[in-house]
Amino acid sequence: MSQINVSNLTFCYEGSFDNIFEDVSFSVDTDWKLGFIGRNGKGKTTFLNLLLKRYDYEGSISSSTVFDYFPYVAGPEDLEKTADELAEKWKPGTESWRILKELPDLKVDAELMYRPFKTLSYGERTKVMLAVLFSGDNDFLLIDEPTNHLDHEARETVKAYLSKKKGFILVSHDRDLLDACVDHVLVLNRSTIEVQSGNFSTWWENKEKADAFAKGENEKHLKEIDKLKAAADRASRWAEKNENSKIGFNPVKEHDRYMDTRAYIGAKTKAMQSRVKSFENRMGREIAEKEGLIKDIEETVELKLMPLKHYKERLIECRDFSLRYEDGKDSVLKDLSFELKQGERVFLNGENGSGKSSLIKAILAKAGCTETPGMITNGTLNVAPNLVISYIDQDTSHLRGTLRDHAKKAGFDYSLFLSLLRKLDLERVQFEKRIEDYSEGQKKKVLIASSLLTSAHLYIWDEPLNYIDVFSRMQIEELIKRYAPTMLIVEHDVRFREMIMTKEVRL
Repeated sequence: MSQINVSNLTFCYEGSFDNIFEDVSFSVDTDWKLGFIGRNGKGKTTFLNLLLKRYDYEGSISSSTVFDYFPYVAGPEDLEKTADELAEKWKPGTESWRILKELPDLKVDAELMYRPFKTLSYGERTKVMLAVLFSGDNDFLLIDEPTNHLDHEARETVKAYLSKKKGFILVSHDRDLLDACVDHVLVLNRSTIEVQSGNFSTWWENKEKADAFAKGENEKHLKEIDKLKAAADRASRWAEKNENSKIGFNPVKEHDRYMDTRAYIGAKTKAMQSRVKSFENRMGREIAEKEGLIKDIEETVELKLMPLKHYKERLIECRDFSLRYEDGKDSVLKDLSFELKQGERVFLNGENGSGKSSLIKAILAKAGCTETPGMITNGTLNVAPNLVISYIDQDTSHLRGTLRDHAKKAGFDYSLFLSLLRKLDLERVQFEKRIEDYSEGQKKKVLIASSLLTSAHLYIWDEPLNYIDVFSRMQIEELIKRYAPTMLIVEHDVRFREMIMTKEVRL
């Protein structure tokens, strides 16, 4: 066992407006199963890259361990190669038998190692990369979002695999995965960094208690400050009034007083001014002592949604529906039947490649939202007429330009768009950047905000939570429970599905 010691770490990207880390210090042990938690854009992936010495920084990071990072890079030139060939590039010196030894725990057949990498599914690629990652000795492993784009079964396999391992940092927003796989958490709070033993739920329970205490203390503090301010204001007005009266009294109204009173009143004024200054200093000290109480509180600001009511009760009817593409022999979907009524939140569930996204594209095409060249369908697929649909795609690569450009193109009110992004915790400093420079989680928030600003009869979201932080997920859960929009969703986050699903369609 060894330690990773971070001392006075400060880092910002060249040309950036803000520091990602500022004078940060903490230590972690290399035999921990460490969950890495924080809002989108707080610097989780950046910190992993700092451990890998990919950027220059101020301060120090000291450790005797060797780091390795998931996911490995597989460029266009690598897609024709086999995973066995790529393993030497990804983890130089690794031995094939060590990789093959890991595969059974990941429910992967060894023959996948010898197929062209481009023929492997997302799940298969993830599992092969994890097998390579854990095939070394004495490495501390940096695992960044391993379950994105994986179906439920693949997620369960990865969860069971990681739960048996140790010596890693796991960046994930999947609460179920974090609870099953970690024994410590490293948390990027709003203003501080903390290390705590336990899993996500343990940490969250402690945080809710700490936040409740901090809010209570802050309420008492604010009341005390109000009293201090009122007393200081009265004293200040009294002192100012008497200071402005040069002789200390009105000789017309108070003809029985003498000039000698001036010295007495002046002394009292000076004493009162001293008390005023003392009040101000005391308030400053009180504020300085208490301001740390609420700076790390995670408050999920309430979002709003404006769903429309359709005159038909049934919005989608699917009967004995089959779908295939012109360039493929096999059907992507076969004999599918289901219906979606107003107020329902239907989750499409199935393995990667089972046709979830294809079904969504067919529904969008039927509603006149998109075109799907090369798609051949049979059976019944009816969509209610004049149906307004708000759609979130898996892909963020089309996002370009500024937020103002995006709002203008989509026909949104720019100020309202920015306000909603702030509620999703996108910091104001990000507003000046181009969207292509955002993290994946920040790009997803742009898509979610766009969808929420659209009044629609039906909200179709295809894996909306990939890369979205835990706190925003909770925020979106509360939104959906409150406004109960009609939804068709593909999402593999177990906790999210349990919270909002009314019906499941298995493909």
